[in-house]
Amino acid sequence: MTERSITAVIVGAGHSGLAMSARLTARGVDHVIFERGEIAQSWRSERWDSLHLLTPNWQTGLPGYDYDGTDPDGYLSMPEVVSRISSYAQIIDAPVRAHTAVTKVTPTDEGYRVETDDGVWQARHVIVASGTARRPNLPAAAAAIPAEVRQITPLSYRNPDQLGAGGVLVVGASASGAQLADEIARSGRRVVVSSGELVRMPRVYRGRDVFWWMDRAGVLDERYDEMDDIVRARHVPSPQLVGSKARRDLDLGTLQELGVEIVGKLGMVRDGTALFSGGLANVARLADLKEERLLDRFDEWAKEHGDITEAPYRPDPVTVPARPRLSLDLVREGIETVVWATGFAPDYSWLDVDTFDRKGRIVHDGGVGRAHGLYTLGTSLLRRRRSTYLSGAAADTEDLARHLVSALALAH
Repeated sequence: MTERSITAVIVGAGHSGLAMSARLTARGVDHVIFERGEIAQSWRSERWDSLHLLTPNWQTGLPGYDYDGTDPDGYLSMPEVVSRISSYAQIIDAPVRAHTAVTKVTPTDEGYRVETDDGVWQARHVIVASGTARRPNLPAAAAAIPAEVRQITPLSYRNPDQLGAGGVLVVGASASGAQLADEIARSGRRVVVSSGELVRMPRVYRGRDVFWWMDRAGVLDERYDEMDDIVRARHVPSPQLVGSKARRDLDLGTLQELGVEIVGKLGMVRDGTALFSGGLANVARLADLKEERLLDRFDEWAKEHGDITEAPYRPDPVTVPARPRLSLDLVREGIETVVWATGFAPDYSWLDVDTFDRKGRIVHDGGVGRAHGLYTLGTSLLRRRRSTYLSGAAADTEDLARHLVSALALAH
């Protein structure tokens, strides 16, 4: 089989891969992007119907492509995200080979051999931008759920109409779990939420979106190499927020107002009974304390810059049951569906490179891989806190493209 040579291969044509393409094109680096499906495939096929971005529209800029629409303070729906990313690919004339899956990447003396279902390439550099939400991260308890109880994840959930009329246990209370619990409860179904660690923040604080504050106060620009424990920081749950026209709050308190029952973290399922931790009150209090510290930081910034007219305030603490239930017999108590909002894991089965830690995560230093010539993009807190969100790709790709070009120069 004839091998084609190229300087760089980008795996994945989502917003991160396309942003990297724009940076490489600007530097004259020849490259190709392989995408298993369509451009923005995961945004097209792995999101529920009502989902909107957590970040406001003004924060959806990509290199050379700032938001210029009429609703800067709104939140893009998934079809709008797909349209925006697809338009970006056309504007930058990205060299995307759609419906081309990368099946294997192996090291060579010259870089990497990249095998696809449409030929083989030799590349000096490989940029992994295939996304982190390729498969659900299910706990061991999933295997013990009774057969008559349906199990779904945010990757397969679309709307409440696909659920039966029975009760729903949502495991996980970060952004995805809270949003799904909210939507399902509003459909009239009984909902129980099992909450582990969580991050709480108001949608709007002192008249501004919380992301406005995090941007201005420098929270989003905190770097990965400034973190005391970067591994833990990269696995902190996403904040309990929802992007909606009403700009409403979403947390354990607002869920309880809808009639949702809140219980502690799921420990195990034994003989059809889910067993929960008794530490729910501590979890809620810790979230309140972290929120207070964040708002203190916003107030300090406002005091220094002096252009915020609304007075500071503090959201009421979340009140949870002092003695939440510790067990739930799923079948006997009418739980018909379990929704696993317990996070995701990437699929790197095609990456045959010595670059993983013992948990199967790519080892990297701010996106620069342990394996020479390998880069990764699009993961949480890759180089700074804003890396977690769509607009973070702009700064991350600028840094990594500069590193890649420097590596090329040194090689000559």
